[in-house]
Amino acid sequence: MPSPKIVLHAPVDGVALIELSDPENNNAFEADTLNLLSRLMDEAVADSAVRAMVIAGQGKHFSRGASPNLMGVLRDASPIDVLGNVYSTAQGAMRRVYNCSKPTIAAVTGAAITIGCELAVACDFRIIDETASFTEAWIRLGLLPPLGGMFLLPRLVGTARASEMILQGRRIKAEEAVKIGLANELVPADRLRDRAMELARELAALPPQAYRIAKLSFHRALESTMENEWNANAMAQAILMSSEDFAEGVASVREGRTPHYIGR
Repeated sequence: MPSPKIVLHAPVDGVALIELSDPENNNAFEADTLNLLSRLMDEAVADSAVRAMVIAGQGKHFSRGASPNLMGVLRDASPIDVLGNVYSTAQGAMRRVYNCSKPTIAAVTGAAITIGCELAVACDFRIIDETASFTEAWIRLGLLPPLGGMFLLPRLVGTARASEMILQGRRIKAEEAVKIGLANELVPADRLRDRAMELARELAALPPQAYRIAKLSFHRALESTMENEWNANAMAQAILMSSEDFAEGVASVREGRTPHYIGR
């Protein structure tokens, strides 16, 4: 039986590692790999022991994107099949990552191309090493970024840099990625996994309900108005202020101790 191309590792200190595990093929995606990513995301979200997730790739590259086989499927599929099957699979995986109620961190080494780039961008944070690069190479294949990058990149890096990535297919290397806000931190390659797990543990220690609602509100604000956000966030804040976690946070400040949040 072949080894799975993505592995969900048991959580350690509340952090689960989702590892793209096909280094011989540069962690390229097939349709079944995308379905597996969706299933593993669902499993991690449902596991109360998981408080945060790190997504990383084995080998030299985070992910080189769609496999030649998947590109052949896309080439030969009818528009109805592309819309109803192929991209529902890919978008299903990306929706789960982007909308995940728990913190998500992409630990990027080497290339993150097309689907790999969209996956990294869908995460809450991106920690990279000096070999990392991001390329929305879809235009060079006669396509466009369909999995979130078209919406998220202008908001992350501004319209000028996003237009270069989307309309030129320009590759963004590690130092520039941090400079323009595409990545959060640049660390040495031998520190990449450790730093990603360290950040994940920090996020896992935060109040889960507050993180979930803040993330939901943050995403909504990207498409909203100031007036809508004032109203929606006042309601969300009222809900959070009635939580046990808020009471614990206040008590920890008053008592000078580390808070222990339980997600209620």
